[in-house]
Amino acid sequence: MMATTRQFLPWAALFAVAMGAPWLMQDQGYGIRVLTLVLLFAAMGQSWNIVGGLANQISLGHAAFFGLGAYTSTLLLLRYGISPWLGIVAAMAVAAVAGALLSLPTMRLRGHYFALATLAFGEVLRAVANTWSSVTGGPVGLSIPFAEGVAQMQFKSSIPYYYLMLGAALVTSVVFALISHSRLGYRLRAVKANPQAAEVIGVNTAQTRILAAVISAALMGACGTLYAQFIYFFDPDTVFSLVGISVRVALICIIGGVGTVAGPLIGALVIIPLEEVFNDWLSGHTAGVSQLAFGLILIAIILIEPRGLTALWTRLRNLTRGQHA
Repeated sequence: MMATTRQFLPWAALFAVAMGAPWLMQDQGYGIRVLTLVLLFAAMGQSWNIVGGLANQISLGHAAFFGLGAYTSTLLLLRYGISPWLGIVAAMAVAAVAGALLSLPTMRLRGHYFALATLAFGEVLRAVANTWSSVTGGPVGLSIPFAEGVAQMQFKSSIPYYYLMLGAALVTSVVFALISHSRLGYRLRAVKANPQAAEVIGVNTAQTRILAAVISAALMGACGTLYAQFIYFFDPDTVFSLVGISVRVALICIIGGVGTVAGPLIGALVIIPLEEVFNDWLSGHTAGVSQLAFGLILIAIILIEPRGLTALWTRLRNLTRGQHA
């Protein structure tokens, strides 16, 4: 009971801080916008963490599901007047189907072969979206007209968007935690450790990977809908972006700690504000300086602790306890 309480208290304190944070910031201000994006990318990272963390399938194509989610709900809203609250369900369904279709030919691939296959899938969808102008708007993109109301998921204040992203981060984290401690989670770890051995003991590796991919893709599609409603405008190069979505989401988990609940939350809290700070401070200097400085910091973190910041924190805490003892 004591151990459970000690594990629960930090999360309860973090949730209390998150609930009160927007009221300490200026509405429509830069700070709350950045914090909202932190929560959104934390939710996206947690979605990726299901396949990247538990199954060790390093996907570089999760932008495909994100973009499909954004376009599905937005097209339903613009063409048929369907509320984004229903559109998000459709977005999750479309992304889930895409995740299943991608998993079928790639389930036997591992390592960089799997990463390249998923990368190609995302790039193909980006190319299709850019050329299919009659549906996606092509390079011009889609713009969502503002019509304030809960039914339209549109608000003048930034605070409701913040709580929407907080809810997304909370839901994805709970889903990841439940999967991690379920039979599916144990099967995914078995597949991660040794697929051949997992099959010998009765684990259906193909079914396990497909199920994980479907759940991960569906959650990513939901995040795409939330992004579209928050930004109001997007184009294929934004929502299907390799660097801006797929690589960034994977990096958030790797820096924070792959396969842990806290990893994507910590990674997003570090990477998104750092990007904003470096872009603000160094964007006026030589082109690429901000990206170089940001990249060097990330490389340093990985060299110091390849397992991420959560592992680094645990190592420092154990070292401190050892010195006190």
